[in-house]
Amino acid sequence: MGGYEAREAAWGKLEAHAEALARTPLKALFTADADRVARFTREVAGVAVDHSRQRITSETLALFMSLAKAVDLQGQLAAMRNGGIVNATEGRAAMHAALRGSGTDAAARAAVDKARGDVRAFAGEVTSGKRRAAGGPFNAIVHIGIGGSDLGPRFIYDALKAFRRPGMTMRFAANVDGAEIADALEGLDPKTTLVVVVSKTFTTQETMANADHARAWLVAAVGEEAANRQIVAVSAAPERAEKWGAGAVFPFWDWVGGRYSLWSAVGLSCEIALQDGAFEALLEGAAAMDAHVFDTALADNLAFRAACVQSLNRLYGMKTYALIPYGRRLTLLPAFLQQLEMESNGKSVDVEGRALARSSAAITWGDAGTNAQHSFFQLLHQGRDVTPVEFLVIARGSEGPASHRAMLLANVLAQAQALYEGKSPEAAKAEMLAKGETPERAQYLSTHRAFPGDRPSTMVGLDALTPKTLGALLAFYEHRTVMQAWLAGINPFDQWGVELGKQMAALLLPALQGGAVSSVDPATAAWVEKLR
Repeated sequence: MGGYEAREAAWGKLEAHAEALARTPLKALFTADADRVARFTREVAGVAVDHSRQRITSETLALFMSLAKAVDLQGQLAAMRNGGIVNATEGRAAMHAALRGSGTDAAARAAVDKARGDVRAFAGEVTSGKRRAAGGPFNAIVHIGIGGSDLGPRFIYDALKAFRRPGMTMRFAANVDGAEIADALEGLDPKTTLVVVVSKTFTTQETMANADHARAWLVAAVGEEAANRQIVAVSAAPERAEKWGAGAVFPFWDWVGGRYSLWSAVGLSCEIALQDGAFEALLEGAAAMDAHVFDTALADNLAFRAACVQSLNRLYGMKTYALIPYGRRLTLLPAFLQQLEMESNGKSVDVEGRALARSSAAITWGDAGTNAQHSFFQLLHQGRDVTPVEFLVIARGSEGPASHRAMLLANVLAQAQALYEGKSPEAAKAEMLAKGETPERAQYLSTHRAFPGDRPSTMVGLDALTPKTLGALLAFYEHRTVMQAWLAGINPFDQWGVELGKQMAALLLPALQGGAVSSVDPATAAWVEKLR
């Protein structure tokens, strides 16, 4: 049986299995297995993941391991680690793991080591005051990029507030809406501000528009020569960046996808804005997760098990999942994972170009708890469509009053339990009677106040929110995403779906600036007339 046929046969067995298992209540799975929590929980590098409240069994995992064999998942994992061409549509490797020392390609390792040394040296010169701005030591950074050139550094800086360097401010500009770059520059002194421009091609429209504005802001204050010394570029097109005016340029490579690039020189801003050693610890945590994923058999491989759960829920017809971090510092994680997961796996054809028979990605969405409880948890608990929830909790360490932390933890545990347990109409009616409602009123309210329960969730726990555990967490999500793609037979390293809109925007820009409107649909033409 060939690769495609073997893959589809394995998926067929999983679909039949899922159809039968869907009728099994979660409580029945616990009744049948007293060790279920231990069996479906794994902890690696300070990241614990409990899948026991997902509708999955040991038989399910065995069927997924058969699928993994059919798609040669371990072979693909080894190829990714060793620098093989795993991005077929672009003819490239995907060696982001090499950025944290986990790859085996000698040339890539040498290039990474040199770039890391250069980034560390530059950051050290800035933070020590050896490298100065026109008006004295740098005290602010404006990081300009979009997509993977923005979301990773923005999330890390927000999450690791406790590890920020005193006296150094960092702001971000991604959106081409002029309000964003205006907000980023507002109140900063151009004579002491470092501008970091991150663009793989150094042609990204939004990034270059913001970079041009920031450069003009610097030039107006300190002159062109001094301004160039206060601009740093991170790009796979260094000549273009130098020609534009960047005083220093750090590389990353075409074998690093933007959404996997945080670990490269793209993280330069964070290296400067965070305390000494913080960025290195982030890399160490990611490397620890890499070692587990690359060297652990699939049966006990945390990322593989998580990929199986995500894939299985799509077989159950669950088109979305909600990510709810119970921690203010992790508020931007859903946005980060939206790009990682949906840009990687939102595909409709397999690697060979054949139409997929099933969905390859869920819609990722979410918000921080407990805020989310007061907005969309109504739908999660009582809506007709079942949405799996992934809770994320930090086990130790807290900012603010201890009583707040206890309430936060009580809420996250309660929400997971409520989704699992539910409340029957009979129990709801009894509560209403106990509160003094009439039997008629209690009966009426019973269905409104009942909870179906039996709704799946995953609990992810960090030992503490540190650079090292955060690095491990993000590497876990990367590997989970890639493994889901390989199980589905797709390429997680391209993103052709972003191209058409960019092409059309380039054609519409002249029309919005007063030119002729042509070759557009009637609705677009009407809106051009309205907006210009």
